[in-house]
Amino acid sequence: MTTDLSAPARRGTTTAGRGNSPRPPFGVSAVSVLAVLIALFSLVPLGYVVYMTVATGWDTAVGLILRPRVGELLVNTLLLMAATVPLCLLLGVAGAWLVERTNLRGRRIWAVLLAAPLAIPAFVNSYAWVSAIPSLGGLGSGILISTLSYFPLVYIPAAATLSRLDPAIEQSAAALGLGAWRAFFRVVLPQLRIALTGGGLLVGLHLLAEYGAFAMIRFDTFTTAIMTQYRSTFNGAAGNMLASVLVFFCLLLLMAEVRSRGTARYARIGSGAQARALRLPLHAYQIPGQVFLLALTALAFGLPLYYVLKWIAAGGADVWTAAEFLPALLATFGYGLAGAAATIVVAFPMAYLAVRKPGWFSKSLELSNYVTSSMPGIVVALAFVTVSIRVVPGVYQTAGVLVAAYVLLFLPRALVNIRAGLAQAPKELDEAAQALGKPPLLAFIRVTLRLTAPAAAGGAALVFLAIANELTATLLLSPNGTKTLATEFWSKSSEIDYAGAAPYALLMILLSAPMTYLLFQQSKKVAGQ
Repeated sequence: MTTDLSAPARRGTTTAGRGNSPRPPFGVSAVSVLAVLIALFSLVPLGYVVYMTVATGWDTAVGLILRPRVGELLVNTLLLMAATVPLCLLLGVAGAWLVERTNLRGRRIWAVLLAAPLAIPAFVNSYAWVSAIPSLGGLGSGILISTLSYFPLVYIPAAATLSRLDPAIEQSAAALGLGAWRAFFRVVLPQLRIALTGGGLLVGLHLLAEYGAFAMIRFDTFTTAIMTQYRSTFNGAAGNMLASVLVFFCLLLLMAEVRSRGTARYARIGSGAQARALRLPLHAYQIPGQVFLLALTALAFGLPLYYVLKWIAAGGADVWTAAEFLPALLATFGYGLAGAAATIVVAFPMAYLAVRKPGWFSKSLELSNYVTSSMPGIVVALAFVTVSIRVVPGVYQTAGVLVAAYVLLFLPRALVNIRAGLAQAPKELDEAAQALGKPPLLAFIRVTLRLTAPAAAGGAALVFLAIANELTATLLLSPNGTKTLATEFWSKSSEIDYAGAAPYALLMILLSAPMTYLLFQQSKKVAGQ
């Protein structure tokens, strides 16, 4: 009797031995279909802007866009960005250079303190400054508050880049006769190009999207004007045209950032280990450097925290009535958890394609999400208001619509993390599990999904805390009677009840602090520290 030795081999599916790819846990075509549907869904806000512009009619649209009011908003926006973005770049790079490239005393403490202002939402920062100077208002105040709120968006990537920058390039510059300052501007600063363009883009997008901080100091921007127009005419043509101009600016910023990256290489290639950077001695500049950082962190973090605590002390125990803030806290947690979970689920198909099937198709799908997430929350909210009323009236002002808006706004935060996690879970492990007889889906769950879980959890945390501080979309889309920390803070501060608003501000800061520290730690991990 002969034995068929080939049968066990067929049942075992020895993929590793034959060099074949493992069977996917679910069809790649099914993942592609899901990713396409998600991309189409993410383009709803952009489609809304295009549709409303076309529906308004060319003559009417031109008349609304070219009216004097739009010119005023345009001037305000351009002046705000022209002043704030360079100031954020200057402060961010200066802080990063002092912490990472000099013998600054206490630099580890300063490294954390310079990132700490991100834990304070911009509208809470504005609330604190108005408490300190009630007459605050106008362009100068907008520049002040925006700069203090957003310069960490430049500092964090600049510090990460400087910390891993190969000192050999500076040594070569010194050997060619360049002094420390000339070497910095001619050699080091060009190496920060990607960090500066990315940080500048984030600052610009935040400036276009911010509502609460500017409304509190009575400084008109496109976002504040759209909100005013919405409340007065409910989705009128004038508000829609303002939204189209705002989206146009967002797209311009995205294209400018892509072009400014250039094609130069910024990575070190070659044998040997990278040398440790030599820290420049500050000598007589040690005290001025300490004073500069102390003043910056005191204005950006110390002053807002001081006035929040001051208003809490002034309000006494009455402001901590559980019946007041507990529902808002629970609603914030509920929406944060639901939005974070939904965002992780939605991001997974695109991340899977980007890692396992890279190419123009997956990159195009990713780009659609980045375009939408760059839009201000008010534009995304107006799109969902219009679509839900005209297409599916029954879902208007329901929790599902609000969660869907959160998903579109914060999808990249989850996508980037999950993609990084999948990249660290090599498909060869799936092959090995399947070769040992595990079904494809079970192998995926026990191997790939388990390895990706920490990165997904980090992305979920970032999404959760972004939702906790979101204001404009929540104001427009939340169901009647819904109270979150951000909306309750805004309601009370708008009524000049600053003592009543203080507990909500403090809770938002306490929720944001872990996100800021997580972002800071991630930047250090990328830098190999």
